[in-house]
Amino acid sequence: MTVELREDERLDYLFNEELRIIQSPSVFSFSLDAVLLAHFVYMPIQKGEIVDLCTGNGVIPLLLSRRTKGTIIGMEIQERLCDMARRSVRYNRLEDRIRIIHGDIKEAPSRIGYSRYDVVTCNPPYFPMVGKDELSKNEHMAIARHEIYCTLEDVVRISSQLLKQGGKAAFVHRPGRLLDLVTLMRQYRLEPKRLRFVYPKARKEANMILIEGTKDASPDVKVLPPLVVYGEDNEYTEEIKGILSGIIP
Repeated sequence: MTVELREDERLDYLFNEELRIIQSPSVFSFSLDAVLLAHFVYMPIQKGEIVDLCTGNGVIPLLLSRRTKGTIIGMEIQERLCDMARRSVRYNRLEDRIRIIHGDIKEAPSRIGYSRYDVVTCNPPYFPMVGKDELSKNEHMAIARHEIYCTLEDVVRISSQLLKQGGKAAFVHRPGRLLDLVTLMRQYRLEPKRLRFVYPKARKEANMILIEGTKDASPDVKVLPPLVVYGEDNEYTEEIKGILSGIIP
């Protein structure tokens, strides 16, 4: 199947050529955190309704399509990224399972429904709002990385509103925001149940956290084994290689 590529876009492989995704170095390219979140989150295998907030170019819905036969909605505020995501979905012939919506995540419950989803994922902007000068340098990158259109509280609140009771929300973020995340999750009825720290190398400080909460669950969090990205040889560890290749489900 052919695909229309625009400006500096390229077609990259996912999972040993099973899927392909449209990317652009000047607009958006996914990073390892999105892949790790898609691998970490609980996923109903046979059926279910899933939402990915701040979906970017649709990488998480595409990756999740390998783990579930359920339906997936990706929501993104940037029209250019939505267009890239939709073309990737069409290229991979997943239109019957993945729907990309252009819009502000704060409108998500009113647009797609309250308390009906089994899983919500989000790889949110990590950093506080920047000045206008920084925004003007690369608007697409700034919006993806900084809390310009949504805050961490917005992400957690909207996730809770979308989920049915017992539904799960999973996020990836920086370790420095862990306490903020836990506080907000409990405030909005998402009890943290699973937590994993990601380390660039052994004996280095963690630079990423993966956390999953269940709506209206009882307290009891499991801290999973550490995930180390690079070995001493500066190559990916076997676990990361397995995740990136799709060998580790």
